[in-house]
Amino acid sequence: MAKNTSGRGQRDLKVKVKSARGRKLSSTRWLQRQLNDPYVKRAQTEGYRGRAAFKILELDDKYRFLVPGARVVDLGCAPGGWCQVAVKRVNALGEKQGKKIGTVLGIDLQEVEPVAGADIYQLDFMDEGADDKVKEWLDGKADVVISDMAAASSGHKQTDHLRIISLCEAAAYFAFDVLEEGGTFVAKVLAGGAEGELQKLLKQKFTKVFNAKPPSSRSDSSEKFVVATGFRG
Repeated sequence: MAKNTSGRGQRDLKVKVKSARGRKLSSTRWLQRQLNDPYVKRAQTEGYRGRAAFKILELDDKYRFLVPGARVVDLGCAPGGWCQVAVKRVNALGEKQGKKIGTVLGIDLQEVEPVAGADIYQLDFMDEGADDKVKEWLDGKADVVISDMAAASSGHKQTDHLRIISLCEAAAYFAFDVLEEGGTFVAKVLAGGAEGELQKLLKQKFTKVFNAKPPSSRSDSSEKFVVATGFRG
């Protein structure tokens, strides 16, 4: 039997995207990366709304904050992948018999397609009284506040970094208002010098603060996640 001498091997499986007229090179690269991303394919296969679902899955596998019975608030929840993960992990649909049934509440500025087992509201969490609304909807305080929010990109790295840090700080202050004592806060930040104040703030309010980059976070991305556990109240 003749050997395959083409030298192509696995490279045949890669999808190449031609630059369409009017499409920027960066857009073409993004599309090519998406088409060849194993996490994008897994998300499609496993029914998640995006590859970001694996980030919260991997963080929870390590730090175990999405436990059955937990009340979870997902800030900036669109498109809903983190809510999907949370619903399963906290047993919001009561599928795990004999386990406590949790609650998942998603909040976003835009309308989000419903997620089975989650309550999703269109709300700006920075509005005055937003924390009171959330506690009313939860009928109490939250055990976990999670956030995968990112500010709209300006294309200027330092500006974008500061925007994400300020968004993360706003999410942290919201968490201080709605979290139960002993609760957990998880949020995306960008690696860089500006998050020093945020880290200091979280260390004052929580017993432990971890910085993590889950395997599904792209290696060329400067994003990381803070996981703050044991809210002091």
